[in-house]
Amino acid sequence: MKKSNILVNRQLLIGEIEDSMFSSFLEHLGRAIYGGIYEPNHPTADGDGFRNDVAKLVEDLQIDLVRYPGGNFVSNYNWEDGIGPRSKRPTKKEEAWKSLEPNWIGIDEFMLWSKKVNIKPMIAINLGTGTVDSAHNLIQYCNANDNSYYASLRRKFGSKEPYNINYWCLGNEMDGDWQIGHMPCLDYCQKAHLAAQKMREVDPNAKFIVCGSSSIDMITFPEWDRTVCENLYDDMDYLSIHQYFYESTTENDYYASYLAMNNYIDILRSVIKYAKAKNHSKKDIYFCFDEYNIWYNNKKLEDNYSIAPPLLEEFQSVKDTIVFSGLLNTLLNNCDVVKIACLAQLVNVIAPIMTQNKGMAIKNLIYYPYYYFSRYCRGVTLKSSIIKGDKFASRFGEAYYVSEAVVQNKEGIVVLLTNYAEEEMLVNVQLGGYKNIEVIEHLLINGGNLNAKNTFESPETVVPKKAINSVVIQGENVDIKIPPFSWNIVRLKAD
Repeated sequence: MKKSNILVNRQLLIGEIEDSMFSSFLEHLGRAIYGGIYEPNHPTADGDGFRNDVAKLVEDLQIDLVRYPGGNFVSNYNWEDGIGPRSKRPTKKEEAWKSLEPNWIGIDEFMLWSKKVNIKPMIAINLGTGTVDSAHNLIQYCNANDNSYYASLRRKFGSKEPYNINYWCLGNEMDGDWQIGHMPCLDYCQKAHLAAQKMREVDPNAKFIVCGSSSIDMITFPEWDRTVCENLYDDMDYLSIHQYFYESTTENDYYASYLAMNNYIDILRSVIKYAKAKNHSKKDIYFCFDEYNIWYNNKKLEDNYSIAPPLLEEFQSVKDTIVFSGLLNTLLNNCDVVKIACLAQLVNVIAPIMTQNKGMAIKNLIYYPYYYFSRYCRGVTLKSSIIKGDKFASRFGEAYYVSEAVVQNKEGIVVLLTNYAEEEMLVNVQLGGYKNIEVIEHLLINGGNLNAKNTFESPETVVPKKAINSVVIQGENVDIKIPPFSWNIVRLKAD
């Protein structure tokens, strides 16, 4: 049996975990919107055409923010196509995902759905083909409470009261040559600066997320990020980070994804510190990790131009879920700088929720660790140190067989453990400064078949199960047995 020793002290905190850590993303891509959240002919559809079965699964996740409407989609999107009577909205070719966009759902419908499922919006603007004036007009439509043209249009088509949207993404992945309207970094900085200026004229309280690197593998990383932060420091509140993980080289490299994510964040910590010093600023900039997940499906898109074709629909396996859970641990362990994190995406597109047209909605396997992450990890992250434990080699450096995060919430202590080893692990967690420690629950996901998945034919092939007699407590020492290749959450009460 492998062993790992983790040292924790209640006085040593990484930071407070913002509610916005528990956020997600919806794009006009595949069946995320049409056939995902919206399907007026579905048996569970409400009077506005939104699927109640999907809404219930979303509400259970207690999502804080949802980023919308893209994604690559947004860089060729005219938001005015999605307002007004549906019968007058144009159907257009959508070039990012080679689909037809009917514009049945636009900003007003998205805000209506957001209210139904109790989430807050984070809206991305088009800085690809879009103009600074278009960005100004959009925030005026959404947030102005005057008699201006676009505020009056909102009252006519959407809501009498302003939407008061706080979070705005200044474009999407503008460093990527695949992005419609891709431009050199300094050109992006100039356009984003002008957009931020014009938008703040409408709403001085608006928070802006600027485009950082689309991946740690970009040839322009981290130079793009440095240039953006140097030039936009006074305009920005958050730097956007994107990263998807998949098994492209060795199995060990895949398991070490949690370390790769941590390395990415560490590099950008230095970039932010440098930009702050160069700008002689007292303001702190944080990270918005607004796209992360496991993603395999990189098939070439077909030019079929249909409405809501099934794109990027993946059923995650036990192995994928183990890797995914490590990413959640890394986000928690960087909560001092990562203040927003959006699981990409929410429905059907590499998502925790999968649907059939006119049929069922099910929980993809990654739904479960995210559910417990959102339910029980609101509080502060305690600094945890592995002082003894086996490691394995990866292209990202040596990685521990155990990925961990420890959270203190109102209920007590939550210990999150992922075991990447093919044998059982005994983890000793020393909780310094706590007393009267008791076990509430130990839940886990594991399986002899790492490729097992939940599907429409078998939606509960793998579900979390309770571990019995797996935790032994002696004073401040908590010994936890965790199975091979497993995700674990241990909830404790303590004084």
